[in-house]
Amino acid sequence: MADDKNIEIVRIKRLIQSLEAARGNGTSMISLIMSPRDEISRVTNMLGEEYGTASNIKNRVNRQSVLGAITSAQQRLKLSRNVPPNGLVLYTGTIITEDGKEKKVTIDFEPFRPINTSLYLCDNRFHTEALNELLESDDKFGFIVMDGNGTLFGTLSGNSKEVLHKFNVDLPKKHGRGGQSALRFARIRMEKRHNYLRKIAELATQLFIDSSTSQPNITGLVLAGLADFKTELGQSDMFDKRLQAKILIVVDVNYGGEPGFKEAIKLSSEKLKNVKFVQEKSLLGKYFGEIKKDTGKYVYGLDDILTALEMGAVETLIVWENLDITRYVLKNNVTGEVVVKHLNKEQEANLSADMEVEEKILLLEWFADEYKRFGCSLEFVTNKSLEGNQFCRAFGGIGGILRYLLDMSSFDELSDDGEVYNEDDDSE
Repeated sequence: MADDKNIEIVRIKRLIQSLEAARGNGTSMISLIMSPRDEISRVTNMLGEEYGTASNIKNRVNRQSVLGAITSAQQRLKLSRNVPPNGLVLYTGTIITEDGKEKKVTIDFEPFRPINTSLYLCDNRFHTEALNELLESDDKFGFIVMDGNGTLFGTLSGNSKEVLHKFNVDLPKKHGRGGQSALRFARIRMEKRHNYLRKIAELATQLFIDSSTSQPNITGLVLAGLADFKTELGQSDMFDKRLQAKILIVVDVNYGGEPGFKEAIKLSSEKLKNVKFVQEKSLLGKYFGEIKKDTGKYVYGLDDILTALEMGAVETLIVWENLDITRYVLKNNVTGEVVVKHLNKEQEANLSADMEVEEKILLLEWFADEYKRFGCSLEFVTNKSLEGNQFCRAFGGIGGILRYLLDMSSFDELSDDGEVYNEDDDSE
C-alpha cells in the first residue's frame, strides 16, 4: 500500500498554503504549537494570562476578536488531558474572506510525526514556519564504507547518522618476490579478499534487509571506499540482489571508518536530495511505458479513472500533489437529483443557483481518504521533474496503472454507480 507518511506530507503542504494565504484584522489570529514534552496546564495558564492582557486592548473590535480566539484555544485544550504523543498544532482566529467578510476558523491536529517546536503567537496572520520541519524527508539511506583495513556499516536519516556495525580485517599486502612462493602468496591473498567481500555481503543482508518483510529497510544504498573494494562488492554475485537494486552511488573516499563515513555523506548529499525525483521518474516512466506500448493497462481522464477505481482495476493511482480540483456532491433543488461534479476554480464560479452543495472536498483529499477502499496504492508526484511536468501538462496531473487490461470505451456513458460526470469539467 502507499506510504501514509507521503500522503500526510502532501496534506501538510496544502494546509500550509491555505494558512499562509489567510489574513485578519489586528492581532486576532493565534498560532499555537505544543511539543510532545509540553504540558497542557502550562499552556492553559499562559492563555489565561494572555486573556487578561488582551482585555486591555483599546480597539473594541480587535479586543473582541483576540479574546474570542484565546477562548477558542482554551476550549480546545480542555478536550485533552495530555499533549498527544506527536505534539499538538492549533490555529484559531478571525480571518477576512475573499469577499471581505469576517470568518472564525479553528484548525487543530496531531502531526503525523513528533514536532520539536513550542510556539505561541498572536498576529494578523498564521505562522507556519515551524510546520516545515514536518516536510523534511526522513528517508533512511544505508552506507557501506570499506578499505583494506576494515568496513563500516551506517545509516543516514535527515541529519541523524548512526554507525550500525564495523569490523577490522588484516589482509596480506602484495608480495614482491617471484617464483612459486609468489604464486602461493597471490592465491592466499585472493582467497582472503574473497572471504572479506563475502563477510561484507553477508553483514549487509543482515543489517539492511528486514527479516519480517524480506525487503530492504533503506531507501537507497551508498558504497564508499578506497581502491576497488566498493566496485567489486557492487558487482559481486555474493551481494544481495535486493541491495544491488538500491545502490544510488559509488564514491571514492580518502579514509576508512568514521572519517570515511562523514566524507561519503558529503560526497553523496546531492544524489540523496534527488532520490524523490529518481523515484518519480521511475514511476512515471512505467506509466508512460504502458501507454507507449499500448498495453491497455493504463487509464487517464477523471471519468475513466473513477470507473476503474470502483471496479478495483487500479493498481497504482498517480496524482499531482497540487491538483486543484474540488469534488462536489450537489442536489438540484428543482428536480431533487443528486450528482457528483469535479470542478476547478473557474468552473466553481459558474455553479447554477439551483444546485445545493451537500458535500465539498478537494479531490486530492478525497483520494487520500478513499484510496484504500479501492485496493490501490496512491502516489503523489510533483511537476518539477521533466516527467512530472509532462504528466501534468498532458494528463491533467492524474492517471493510473491497471492490474489488468481494461477496455474503458464501454464505460464512457455512465459511471459504474450511475453518478453523472461531465468530462469537460474534470480537468483544468
